[in-house]
Amino acid sequence: MISQDVQLGDGVLIFHPDLVNLYGCQIGAGTKVGSFVEIQKGASIGARCKISSHSFICEGVEIDDCVFVGHGVMFINDTYPKAVGEDGELQTEADWQLIRTRVKSRASIGSNATILCGITIGENALVGAGAVVTKDVPDYAIVAGVPARVIGDTRSQD
Repeated sequence: MISQDVQLGDGVLIFHPDLVNLYGCQIGAGTKVGSFVEIQKGASIGARCKISSHSFICEGVEIDDCVFVGHGVMFINDTYPKAVGEDGELQTEADWQLIRTRVKSRASIGSNATILCGITIGENALVGAGAVVTKDVPDYAIVAGVPARVIGDTRSQD
């Protein structure tokens, strides 16, 4: 489902429009979105990105231009999620605090990585597959593991 309130730039390619859930988000020109992707309201994706299948980009995530998001990448926007409040009633938007996350241009995030909220992933950084990113990733850093730690520099990979 692609909601009427989604803002799509020129040349956005959504491979299977019936197999995505996009609402209230912005997607920049030339970006490709795979099957079974959810992009929530208030999320923004830059131009010429690739969002691979089964990824979840929640409210509060800002992805700059030319970013690669691998298969099954999960973003988190709440440090202490709960289903119900102290009174046992289901929580509403008023019951939690949105914490924003940013992915800078030309970063790459490997498949099945989990990105906790409040994180900035630096320009040209590389997040290894399966990593759990719990703190900011510097520009050009290569991070891997649980929790993710710096293991290299993308400038030395050319």
